[in-house]
Amino acid sequence: MNKKCLGLLLVLLVTSTAGMFAQRATSLRINEVLITNETNFQDDYGVHSPWIEIFNTSYASVDLKGCFLTNDKNNPKKYPIPKGDVLTLISPRQHALFWADDKPQRGTFHINFTLDPTVDNYIALYDSNGETLIDEVTIPANTLGVDQSYARVTDGGDEWEVRGNNGKYVTPSTNNVTLDKNEKIEKFKEHDASGVGMSITAMSVVFVALILLYICFKIVGNVSMRLMRKKEMEAKGVTSITEAKDKKLGRTSGEVFAAIAMALHEMQNDVHDVEETVLTISKVKRTYSPWSSKIYTLRQTPIRKR
Repeated sequence: MNKKCLGLLLVLLVTSTAGMFAQRATSLRINEVLITNETNFQDDYGVHSPWIEIFNTSYASVDLKGCFLTNDKNNPKKYPIPKGDVLTLISPRQHALFWADDKPQRGTFHINFTLDPTVDNYIALYDSNGETLIDEVTIPANTLGVDQSYARVTDGGDEWEVRGNNGKYVTPSTNNVTLDKNEKIEKFKEHDASGVGMSITAMSVVFVALILLYICFKIVGNVSMRLMRKKEMEAKGVTSITEAKDKKLGRTSGEVFAAIAMALHEMQNDVHDVEETVLTISKVKRTYSPWSSKIYTLRQTPIRKR
């Protein structure tokens, strides 16, 4: 029975792992492509080359190693992305940029084909088996001018547009949608230019928080006092609440707390010699307080015997 359960557990783990990797593979998207690069982004050699941006649409890291980039439908395994490069791991909702300069000897992100603006440019991304198509896009001939890119309107979205020299930014290795201002802040400035509303709101939040804290401490204190009184009633065999109130059970005087605090202070600061960590308090049954009594400081006058 135990072997059957173990086998079933292993099958479930393998199935879930396979499903997770399949989901990760399908989360990649070709996000933006620039063909004619004259003054745009430079590669790590300082060269202006065409580039292809890939976006990770998932909220988990995805590794591109072993996948394939191609510009030929008949050759899906044209450029195998090398394994062993830590930079192929794309963080959640982030990008990877590949240079289409036909110089793969320059590194992992330099692929073995280039792009031509005068013809249709087919670009595809395949899974590590070279058979599963992850994403593809075709850029029509003469669609892009110099330093213009063909990009998704939003990262990983379905709609495409031309960017550059038309009021829309080319965004290599960053989000396709860039915000120049915060709409919430702009609306707040519009409705509360002087900041009076913000001040009133902030002060109200602080005062409400203080009131709630006071109520919470008050409730906790009352509950603690009731529990203390109940335990003391059980210890002294008192069953009547009226009798307990008359005897002031559960209401420890400040003198007791002072004695405890002083004893703990002396113990922690090694004022006395090493003693047992047992604190014993005996109540003095007197009508007056021994803390203010002066009789303990007086000594009898020695009697001289002849």
